[in-house]
Amino acid sequence: MIILGIDPGSVITGYAIIKKQRGSEPCLKVVDFGCIITDKFFTTGERLKKIYKEVTKLIEKHKPEIMSVENLFFFKNLKTVMPVSQTKGVILLAAAEKKLQVYEFTPLQVKMTIAGYGRAEKKQVQKMIEKTINIDCFDLTKNNRKKDDAFDALGVAICAALKTY
Repeated sequence: MIILGIDPGSVITGYAIIKKQRGSEPCLKVVDFGCIITDKFFTTGERLKKIYKEVTKLIEKHKPEIMSVENLFFFKNLKTVMPVSQTKGVILLAAAEKKLQVYEFTPLQVKMTIAGYGRAEKKQVQKMIEKTINIDCFDLTKNNRKKDDAFDALGVAICAALKTY
């Protein structure tokens, strides 16, 4: 089973493609991960168009059976929640067009699943991701892989892998 994990963001959207091999112990393998980065000077429409096109390309290239998306549940800043919600909308549109099953997880759910503690710090979650999935074969110095958003997308994808059969 191939899973596409997405951490939506209006400027940086993290993505991860993982493969779950069935067996007595599920084996998870990272196929690809990184970020879709839009120019901060783009209009909202231009950003959404780029994110939609890039997510569609990922779906067409890797042919996932499931998409897992980080769910917004609380934001202190309304200026942040609106653009991220719009981004999530085009991501869900891409999934619907390709008839993908979509799972949504809050950051708290992802932290609980990955680190066993819902208030875990980002670095703790990243360390657990590195222990859960072998990412040594990837060049982490590439600009689009060292960002927190890419690791967040891996966490969302792992969460879906562990929650599905």
